[in-house]
Amino acid sequence: MASEYIRGTTVRKPNKKRVERPVHVHETERRGRRHHMSLGYLLFLTLALVLMLGTLAWYISLQSEIKNSVKYVAELESRLNNLKQDNDEAYNRANGNVDLDEIKRIAIQEYGMTYASEGQIITYSDEGGNDYVRQLAPIPGSGGK
Repeated sequence: MASEYIRGTTVRKPNKKRVERPVHVHETERRGRRHHMSLGYLLFLTLALVLMLGTLAWYISLQSEIKNSVKYVAELESRLNNLKQDNDEAYNRANGNVDLDEIKRIAIQEYGMTYASEGQIITYSDEGGNDYVRQLAPIPGSGGK
């Protein structure tokens, strides 16, 4: 019936009787072989797995380095803050021990220093900057001082 040619637009109803074919042994073996992987595909999967594991190990080591660096930076910042605190305390102690009136008295009485008069003060402008300046030669118009 499979080789008959059917004419027309109507389709005949299939025969409801089912014919069971005997299963041959070599067909089941063929099905099992379909699921086997070729050697090339197996090598590709192995290489991909090795690359993935290598990348994962590299990523984990990178994360560990970053974590250690962050801890080290935090430790250094803590040490810097402690040093700044110690420095501020030492500066305040040093300034607390200075008596400006005593320094003024010693400068005037023991060393003969006096306040500058009007003609002695000369003001120079460094064009708006607040830089530290060293005098390497006499200033013109100051009388060589």
